[in-house]
Amino acid sequence: MKRPALRRTPGARAPLLLTVPALLAVAFLMLPLVGILARTSWGELGTHLTAEPTTQALRLSLLVSLWALGLSLLFGVPLAWLLARVPFPGKAFVRSLVLLPMVLPPTVGGVALLLAFGRRGLLGPWLEDTFGITLPFHTSGAVLAATFVAMPFLVISLEGALGGLRPRYEETAASLGASPVRVFLTVTLPMVAPGLIAGAALTWARALGEFGATITFAGNLPGTTQTLPLQVYLLLQESPEAATSVSLLLLAIAMIVLIALRGRWTGTPGDHRDRPAPRPEEPTGTAPDVLPEPPAYVREKAPQERWPLHADVTGFTRLALTADPGTTIAVVGPNGAGKTTLLRALLGLTPRAHARLRLGDTDVTALPPHRRGVAWVPQDGALFPHLSALSNTAYGLRTHGVPRAEARREAQSWLDRLGVGHLAHRKPGQLSGGQAQRVALARALAARPRLLLLDEPLAALDQTTRAHVRHTLRRHLAEFGGVCLIVTHDPVEAVSLADRVLVLDDGRVLQDEPPAEVTRHPRSPWVARMLGRNAWPGTATADGLQLAGGGRLVVAEPLAPGTEALAVIAPEAVSVHRKKPTGSPRNIWPGTVREITSGGSRLRLLITSDRAPDLVAEITPQAAAELHIADGAEVWTGVKATEVTVVPL
Repeated sequence: MKRPALRRTPGARAPLLLTVPALLAVAFLMLPLVGILARTSWGELGTHLTAEPTTQALRLSLLVSLWALGLSLLFGVPLAWLLARVPFPGKAFVRSLVLLPMVLPPTVGGVALLLAFGRRGLLGPWLEDTFGITLPFHTSGAVLAATFVAMPFLVISLEGALGGLRPRYEETAASLGASPVRVFLTVTLPMVAPGLIAGAALTWARALGEFGATITFAGNLPGTTQTLPLQVYLLLQESPEAATSVSLLLLAIAMIVLIALRGRWTGTPGDHRDRPAPRPEEPTGTAPDVLPEPPAYVREKAPQERWPLHADVTGFTRLALTADPGTTIAVVGPNGAGKTTLLRALLGLTPRAHARLRLGDTDVTALPPHRRGVAWVPQDGALFPHLSALSNTAYGLRTHGVPRAEARREAQSWLDRLGVGHLAHRKPGQLSGGQAQRVALARALAARPRLLLLDEPLAALDQTTRAHVRHTLRRHLAEFGGVCLIVTHDPVEAVSLADRVLVLDDGRVLQDEPPAEVTRHPRSPWVARMLGRNAWPGTATADGLQLAGGGRLVVAEPLAPGTEALAVIAPEAVSVHRKKPTGSPRNIWPGTVREITSGGSRLRLLITSDRAPDLVAEITPQAAAELHIADGAEVWTGVKATEVTVVPL
């Protein structure tokens, strides 16, 4: 694939004060390499490189570097994971130890190895007496020295890649039943493969070129510890031309490694330059977005188990939650209310809250996330990018021990049910947003969960696609044998999908009622505004409400004086006038139009006043034209006492 040519920004020029030192730095780095090329005896290059001492040193260098790479992978990969993912005391000190061989003079590293593993070192006598192992002046000593100086390249590169991998992929895999080891092998490692490969290549190249620590700790014994760099050192004294030829070989190997990596030696998971661009959403009415009738074999339903839910959540989010099988609960509330904390507590993934959780007859409180039977669909779906839609969907089945062929058949049936069966072999990067969300839902349902958690599953979709996916979701939640919790900020989702609406604020339950009741009598200003209503908190008086923001409100059915309450006023119940009205409204305020927005066939006006809180009114475009409504217009607003609903808090 041809890459687009880089276009220089018009007028962008490098300052001369920076350009000159930069060019001097390039020349400084380039001249030694040019010196090797200029001084190489090209006619004798083949003779020098095929000489017996050189080929013997090359074989030993390859042996030592490959062993060093193997040991670095064996010990460095777990160490990188520990540094990237696990908080522990002394973490900064451990990371400093990892970096130390990179800044330590190699000969000093060799002396340190000698004092640790030599015959008079800390462990040397014990290794020799107990196991008969002598490391100095032995090939194993050269391997140890190369590993000591090269392993940091692998650890640092892989730690950076792991740090760039968002934990939601691993958490989602755990919610599908994958054990920590399986998550690491099937999700983490494949997704950080660029960083791992880059680190491994640099580790091997560094081990191949190691000199100082090797000669100090392992000596320079032909056929035993004399690697290519040590051979170059000897040849400089005996045959400088041959030393230049062997140096050219090492230079070529190093350049090949660096050019192959193309500078991506930190290889974070997001650095996939050849990743296919996501497909655009399909137009409304085309096959991928119109849910087809499932095949006959899919419509045959097997009897399902039923799993009621009981949870007692403590910590930041505190509530008791009980629900019958087949119940869908919409969890709503402002940012920071504890919605996501609730889901993560049910998953067992957060220290902020703890859930005593019973699903059916099983208490899963003490079980790790992968054994709870709680499936989670995060907001973006978190499809594993290295797996196809079919493999993503079969992932949870495979973690539960279902044979591969059977898992793929069942996964295909779930994809067919959600209308994306024809996309089974596409990678997530080749799916549109709506298609990816269907695959994520299919993956969660295919895992046979007892509890389904959806964190704003439709938030990233456009309105048309959202309607189609919402229809699909409602259809399959009706068949689900467990309980489903959906975190949402969309009142349409809450009303159309849920049997109950759970309103949270600051980790506490403000309301837990059917959607119709929450719509009629919202007990939270946030929920009232989410539903498009004006919501004013205050304290009840004999004839109405003393508003918290200042002003008084007359209502038809006042509460007991002193009661903390919320006044809810529909925008369409607010009348707008250019002159002070003389009719029946009991609540009249002057104000100024500050914002005009379109809401379908009506206009919504934001009106501010020094006598009442900000008020939203809805009028028709014709009325706005007749009243000459514009930003900054001075108006009067009126609300009848009978149009105000007062809800005790």
